[in-house]
Amino acid sequence: MSPRPTPPDVDRVAAAQAAVAARRARAAVKKSVADKSRTALDVAETAWAKPASAEATLRVTELLTSIPTLGPTRVARLMENLAISERKRVGGLGTRQRVKLREYLVTRAGGEPARLVVLAGPTAVGKGTVSAYIRENYPDVLLSVSATTRKPRPGEIDGVHYYFVSDEEFDRKIAAGELLEWAIVHNSYRYGTPRPPIDAALAAGRRVLLEIDLQGARLVRQAMPEAILVFLLPPTWEELVRRLIGRGTEDAAEQSRRLETAKVELAAQDEFDVKVVNRDVSEAAREVVELMAVPVFP
Repeated sequence: MSPRPTPPDVDRVAAAQAAVAARRARAAVKKSVADKSRTALDVAETAWAKPASAEATLRVTELLTSIPTLGPTRVARLMENLAISERKRVGGLGTRQRVKLREYLVTRAGGEPARLVVLAGPTAVGKGTVSAYIRENYPDVLLSVSATTRKPRPGEIDGVHYYFVSDEEFDRKIAAGELLEWAIVHNSYRYGTPRPPIDAALAAGRRVLLEIDLQGARLVRQAMPEAILVFLLPPTWEELVRRLIGRGTEDAAEQSRRLETAKVELAAQDEFDVKVVNRDVSEAAREVVELMAVPVFP
């Protein structure tokens, strides 16, 4: 067998330029979905009408993860429900797969709004500050109050920021099935979410925000899969360190331990449906509240 001829340099350059242009075109399509200037349905229908378009070469997973409220975990479940391989491109879907995807995207546009949002993130990222802003500026949102066995910090009010309870009372709540989830946080104190107020608020049509730790968010996902899980991120790692040290509520040893915990917590961010960067408290709060007005599927 004769050796395969080496393509001329000009061909390789042209191919490389074409590949770069294709990537940029796909990135522009994804950005248009992310900033809501186009709908995912419009992109899919363009792909099917124009097989040579950038829309057609987009992977289905790329299209779905471009939708602001669909994170990797939710998209993985959706792809399984639609029976579509993660390698499939939008333009390469078969007839039945196109019908399923189109039905999902059409139905999604008219679905029920999400009323339950779970806010989690690494230590010192500002979850409490964002939640407090929502409590003060969005009175129609019910902020769930967690129970905890730790002592109150300066300025914290029992029944407003947390229910501060004894270990014995916490045990009683567990035994009575009154907690939606609970966990030991930072190897020291227990935190839990009382379920009755949440069930009552959702039944009344109210919007509910849960601000909890990473372990708790995972448990809520199991108990209430319809909830949107939001991961609050710091602008940079350096800013997270500055916030933790600056609040002065822990000694040096505890600060070091919590920073190590934060590294582990940050590694779990792709488990969440949406990521919100806490650069500005009011802006982060607005993004979280807006998620309560979007449809959630599946």
